[in-house]
Amino acid sequence: MKPAERRRARQFAVQAVYQWQITGAPFAQIIEQFTTDQDLSKTDVPYFKELLSGVINRIETLDEKLSPYLSRKIKDVDMVDIAILRIAMFELSYRTDVPHKVVLNEAIELAKDFATDDSYKFVNGVLDKALRSLKLREA
Repeated sequence: MKPAERRRARQFAVQAVYQWQITGAPFAQIIEQFTTDQDLSKTDVPYFKELLSGVINRIETLDEKLSPYLSRKIKDVDMVDIAILRIAMFELSYRTDVPHKVVLNEAIELAKDFATDDSYKFVNGVLDKALRSLKLREA
């Protein structure tokens, strides 16, 4: 697995989580649509599926973990921003093999790619606060 394949998995995951947030479509339907409509070559497809299913299946827990670090209610956060934050929180919480710095950097890049101009600053701020809190609890 190459880092570029993981990056593509995260990029597709942002799009898929966003779609799920908008439509509420079942996991299987979203996966089927992505495998039909997107070129998933050079993508870590199992990781893409894990990110999407992880966010869908743990949405309440992820939102509870994110809420203390948000300046507003989750429903008021931009849909792309919250998709990125949910994926990042999933990785921080359940993929301990992925270094925190990688999760943070990837989330910032995703915000630059998919969200509004200043979204990366918001995403960085939320995840930075979350990471500081997580590190305090780990110590």
